[in-house]
Amino acid sequence: MTDLQNWTAREAPPRQVMEGRLVRLEPLVADSHAADLHHGFAGHDALWDYMAYGPFASASAYHRWVKETETKSDPLFFALRDLATGHAAGVASYLRIDPSNGVIELGHICLSPQIQKGPAATEAWFLMMKWAFEAGYRRFEWKCNAANLASRRAAQRLGFSFEGVFRQAAVIKGRNRDTAWFSVIDSEWPGLAEAYRAWLAPSNFDAGGQQRERLSDLTRLARGGSDPALQI
Repeated sequence: MTDLQNWTAREAPPRQVMEGRLVRLEPLVADSHAADLHHGFAGHDALWDYMAYGPFASASAYHRWVKETETKSDPLFFALRDLATGHAAGVASYLRIDPSNGVIELGHICLSPQIQKGPAATEAWFLMMKWAFEAGYRRFEWKCNAANLASRRAAQRLGFSFEGVFRQAAVIKGRNRDTAWFSVIDSEWPGLAEAYRAWLAPSNFDAGGQQRERLSDLTRLARGGSDPALQI
């Protein structure tokens, strides 16, 4: 049993920029990001299928939603600025922030097609996890609608452990939501961090931008060869 007699609450995540080589996470601000984001999301209504909100009928409607959201501390939203284009191309947040127990979640992920499945998005998740574990958080969570196979596969690719499905956990847009739970804990972070760094290295991509090694292979090695058991 882990001795936590000297445990103290961690700090809540600050509203600060986190910058990598490919992406910059900026605290979400309507006047800075909403127009770019709406343009990137427009015509891709399926992005909102598993979200509790959206799609938005107009740029002004999305701007209003961002304006209402930008001051919240939980969820704390960030815009993902693609440094290759200079455009904001997605959003994500910290949420269910529990400094007393050292638990934090990544969610509200919505990515435009230009950044989906690319290294910039992976770098964004790395930066958010890096801040949390360096701040002393013990557990980093990923939860999604159990029917959202793309999100479940993303969690597995990143090396999160599957913890089960909470049945009938919520009602979203008039439909039942079973919620799949995944996590990374602090003892797993050093190995996973090295896997992310190795995958994100420029040398891991050929001249056409194709990966040489798969992140899922690297994260599996970081976990000692174990597979975080995606169950679909």
